Amino acid sequence: MVKKIYAWREAHPDLYEFILFNIMSNVATVTNFIMLWIGTGFLFSHLSTIDFHWFVFNYSVSEGGLAGFLSFLLAYICAQIVNFIVQRKVVFSATIEIKKVLPWYIVTVVVAGLISIWLPPYIIQITQPYVGNLAATVANIVNIIIQVAINYPMMKYKIMRKD
Repeated sequence: MVKKIYAWREAHPDLYEFILFNIMSNVATVTNFIMLWIGTGFLFSHLSTIDFHWFVFNYSVSEGGLAGFLSFLLAYICAQIVNFIVQRKVVFSATIEIKKVLPWYIVTVVVAGLISIWLPPYIIQITQPYVGNLAATVANIVNIIIQVAINYPMMKYKIMRKD
């Protein structure tokens, strides 16, 4: 069985890498969910009754308020730190100096992050009538899909290359 897996990996290296990227992204996903739940349940729960509207971010109390915004932000930052480390070491075996690619990674996560922090209140608003309190979790799942669509190509072709 192991030989078949190795043979398949050799025959389909790009697909194997994408699958491994997604599997290892689960480390960041778990970090993301844990931090989201810690943020909304404990760290920022006292801020959930405060509307937060700034720039393109609109978190009414019904979408989590200031607590929701801060929780999604914290979850995203923690997940991206974990993701960089895991992807660099396990998936891409990158050897390029971090200082050479860190600006690209920061730009990538800022763009994906703006989307990931802007989008949740709209997803929550749409899904809350159907899934109730799970709406924030659904919004987080949508964020994760968007992050993969942005992060994988950037990491593969720009950030995690080998020297």
